[in-house]
Amino acid sequence: MAIKKIISIIILIQSLSLFAWELSGKSYHFEKITKNVFVMHGPLEEPNKINEGFMNNPALIIANKGLIVIDPGSALNVGRNVIKEIEKISTKPIIAVFNTHIHGDHWLGNQAIIEKYPNAKIYAHPEMIKQANSEEGASWVESMERMTEGLSKGTKIVAPTFPLKHQQNIIIDSEEFKIHHPTVKAHTNTDIMIEHINSKSLFLGDNDFVNRMGRFDESSSMLGNIKTLKYAQTLDIKNFIPGHGKTGNQQQALEPFLNYLLIMKKVVQKGYNDDLQDYEIRPEVVKALKDYKNWHLFNTNLGPQINKMFLEIEALDE
Repeated sequence: MAIKKIISIIILIQSLSLFAWELSGKSYHFEKITKNVFVMHGPLEEPNKINEGFMNNPALIIANKGLIVIDPGSALNVGRNVIKEIEKISTKPIIAVFNTHIHGDHWLGNQAIIEKYPNAKIYAHPEMIKQANSEEGASWVESMERMTEGLSKGTKIVAPTFPLKHQQNIIIDSEEFKIHHPTVKAHTNTDIMIEHINSKSLFLGDNDFVNRMGRFDESSSMLGNIKTLKYAQTLDIKNFIPGHGKTGNQQQALEPFLNYLLIMKKVVQKGYNDDLQDYEIRPEVVKALKDYKNWHLFNTNLGPQINKMFLEIEALDE
């Protein structure tokens, strides 16, 4: 009986991946993290024509009567493909969606969810809801269409409507969640981290990356991001799901990016104390971050990140 069970599991795994979503020569499907939590780990590249804009980590939680989705992707077509992969695991209806922040690669797939499941509730930070309904939301639709060379055309804004606050507990069907927003700004000023209490899993959004360097824009705070990740370390969590990159335990999936930010802060702080300019600090930063040189977009984003950290440290001194 044991052998038959093993064979059945192998056949199931093969069937799930055999007809997986194919993009740029790679296949994408939901990977099992716990008994009812699955994550599709997207490409690390920027949105483009080849990946059709898909680049994030959509997640699925299976409840007794329905499904909960976190960050369904970057466009209408991407969201539809995410749903197709979900249906290979469960045919239960999608009853709820969480959006981790305002960046369109995570939430423009909402349209596909509501297209098929119009009664699904979509949750997010109140500032994210506000921005999604403003020019910021429209700019993400335009940017995605430009970057995919028109492949995302037809995508429309479907903004969240249910606001969430820090340390709010929410029960959806059989599953319990706790929302975390410990700082005003981290990756953006719209971030939430979603703790799935049942499985001790934490969905960090783009507060966390693995093998990829994200950007920090005017709505972000690198020092706030450090505080947010240190806060996440205090939670009772087994599985950390970054916005981009592989899921893992704290050592595998949280500490690498946190340590990157801490090293950046330490070196830039020393340079600032020595009256150096940001461009003069760069050689020491590169040396200190040698273990991260192969992370995707490291060279592209390093300069702007040094400048960002420098300005934040300078602001503390005013």
